[in-house]
Amino acid sequence: MSTCQNASLFTLRVTALWAIGVTAAFSQTSAPAPDIGVGVELVLAVDASRSIDYREQMIQRRGYAEAFRSGAVQNAILNGGWGRVAITYVEWAGVWSQSVMIPWTLIDSRAAAEAFAAEIEAGPPNGASRTSISAAIDFSVGLFEKNGFSGLRRVIDISGDGPNNQGRDVAEARDAAIARGITINGLPLMTNDPDMAFGGWGDIADLDKYYADCVIGGPGSFLIPVTDWEQFAGAVQRKLVLELAGDTPGPGPGMTAGPERLIRIQNAASDCRVGERMWEDRQRRWGNE
Repeated sequence: MSTCQNASLFTLRVTALWAIGVTAAFSQTSAPAPDIGVGVELVLAVDASRSIDYREQMIQRRGYAEAFRSGAVQNAILNGGWGRVAITYVEWAGVWSQSVMIPWTLIDSRAAAEAFAAEIEAGPPNGASRTSISAAIDFSVGLFEKNGFSGLRRVIDISGDGPNNQGRDVAEARDAAIARGITINGLPLMTNDPDMAFGGWGDIADLDKYYADCVIGGPGSFLIPVTDWEQFAGAVQRKLVLELAGDTPGPGPGMTAGPERLIRIQNAASDCRVGERMWEDRQRRWGNE
């Protein structure tokens, strides 16, 4: 073999090895980073419909902020699975009204929890018409996709002061979320205020029972009713401790556990479309005035 041929073969080998090296390096740099393991991925879905006025929205924000500053919630985070959690904070109202106020955030220290609390209190609250719990659930489910985290549990925490009155059936949205391995917990706000400017017509008795039958579901699901705004901060703290530490609550004062919900569904105690019927009746009455 001539010297020229040897040189050509050497060049080909070097070129091939260079190409292999570039391909390997490109594969390594372009490979997606692995998801961060956390104890729980939690969506805080907070009602911002017009039936909750500015003062009450600020109570909600302060309540959540105080909870993340509390030693009880911080201990639940640091002593739970992995010692860290991922949380996003969403405000919602009607079908087209969901806003991510704080994107997915890793909380793995007391300082991170304090920073998250400060973010909750930053900026003015939102406000929009109608109440679509089903859309809030569907929106929240989508937030889990490719969020960069892999949790031992996935939880949606829904707060609200009335039944679903827009969008698809809330029970359908709940069941679709449960089928994807997501747990939904509830914080029904039974704080009827007769002086509230926009509220009143959409209130129902036993909102906690409606939430138990139509909204919450999944392994260990529970709800904590709030009957007075002074209870809000304490209820949020208690709920977050249970969710973040991974404990399954048993029945107790002010709390409804998952197994009780299953009994209520079998008894078909609540009309899961009561809010839609109330809205339709309201529209008919307005049309006749």
